[in-house]
Amino acid sequence: MKKAVPLMIQGTHSDAGKSALVTALCRIFVQDGFKTAPYKSQNMALNSYITMDGKEIGRAQGVQAEAARIAATTDMNPILIKPTSDSQSQIVVHGKPYKNMQAGAYRKEFYEQGLQLIEESYSSLASQYERIVIEGAGSPAEINLNDRELVNMRVAQIANSPVILVGDIEKGGVFASLVGTLQLLHPEDRKRVVGVFINKFRGDVTLLEPGLTWFEEYTGVPVLGVIPFIHDLMIEAEDSVVLSKYATNQDSSKEIDIAVIRYPMISNFTDIDPLFEEPDCHVRFVNKAEDLGNPDLVILPGSKNTIEDLMFIDNNGLSNRILQLAETGSTTIVGICGGYQMLGNTIEDQYGVESTHLKKSGLGLIPMKTSMTQTKLTVHSEGVAVLGERSIAVSGYEIHMGESIYEKEHNPFIYLVDREEGFISSNRKLIGTYFHGVFHNDRLREVLLNDIRQKKGLGPVLNRSSFAQKKEEGFDLLAKVVREHIQLDRIYEIMTRYQKNKN
Repeated sequence: MKKAVPLMIQGTHSDAGKSALVTALCRIFVQDGFKTAPYKSQNMALNSYITMDGKEIGRAQGVQAEAARIAATTDMNPILIKPTSDSQSQIVVHGKPYKNMQAGAYRKEFYEQGLQLIEESYSSLASQYERIVIEGAGSPAEINLNDRELVNMRVAQIANSPVILVGDIEKGGVFASLVGTLQLLHPEDRKRVVGVFINKFRGDVTLLEPGLTWFEEYTGVPVLGVIPFIHDLMIEAEDSVVLSKYATNQDSSKEIDIAVIRYPMISNFTDIDPLFEEPDCHVRFVNKAEDLGNPDLVILPGSKNTIEDLMFIDNNGLSNRILQLAETGSTTIVGICGGYQMLGNTIEDQYGVESTHLKKSGLGLIPMKTSMTQTKLTVHSEGVAVLGERSIAVSGYEIHMGESIYEKEHNPFIYLVDREEGFISSNRKLIGTYFHGVFHNDRLREVLLNDIRQKKGLGPVLNRSSFAQKKEEGFDLLAKVVREHIQLDRIYEIMTRYQKNKN
């Protein structure tokens, strides 16, 4: 059986732009007529994606599959590592929780099993697709980890793949990081690096040309692309490191001020992405009480360790400030998944699923108690959300290990076929839901934002843009820019020649 022709993208460090470039190449290869799939053997991320069969993978691979116009499967990310603390993570294998492990135990005990998993999953994809775009993680030059790594050169070896190394010029020192990475690679691994991309360039490229010439002469490795910084790129992020670029203070030029609580174990913060696209909204991430101010909308997003993150907002005064805003009634408060659990009366974790703390009082705004379970619910859901007199069809996904029980009568937020879900107060100022992606529903987002506008004495904004359409336009824009700034014909020739030589 003919196997796919692979290309692997590795970076000199985390956040070099690997995920976005893999996304771009997936769309480019599909546009050029190749049946294409993304692949990342092991992903460490708190932003996850639910496949159509209810399995959990890294969000980046789900988005890359969308760019490739295919349905995501767990073969595209067979191992997902979700940190629950600085030293422990939940290991998700083919979309289902395997166990919680310390970092040392993972390296020592899981390596052989992980190696078999990634070999099998890659082989499965390679038998189904014509092109596979593989993403590495961090840096391939982590010399303290390379003897048992499962995500960089080990995968390139398994796939017999050429590697393009990405350096981020925006952070400075791009030539040093590229040269240093190449020099630290094992000689056989260094031979796999067929070229480099310099990413996020701003300015006149002619000023960079002397450096490009020097680099190629010094290393013998060609520069296959200098990719400009793309402003307002509509591609989801997977790592919370990107949140540091967002403002914490209010922007008076926008009519709706939205504050997202940024706790240490924030997860699936891509729930917020559609709000960035609204022209009347300013979205900011806040982790201190003094920065919260008086926003129109406060969002408590998901968390991978709800009790610890609840303790974080208790200790820095954010809990008290949120309660003050709830009491005044001037702010709409929305809790999603872990943030929803925080709004309740209590959270118990008697099995130590996430935390070493067994029980914690919540904010007490919603009359419910939550118990962490040892079984994770991962499912796509559809239902009808009720906001006052309006009933709105919504879709989303649920991913949680907590079961919430109401202690008195309440108004559900969403009606599913088989159950009621979430909470909404009679004045629609307090909403809690397990539905991720709730803001991705255009009509619901429009109604919610126009409710806020009405209460501020502002007229409604009608016919807001389709977020799904904006995502699709974002894929095409990313592909267009990358196509224009890389040597695509040369890359195609290298991929084909490399595969022939290896076979």
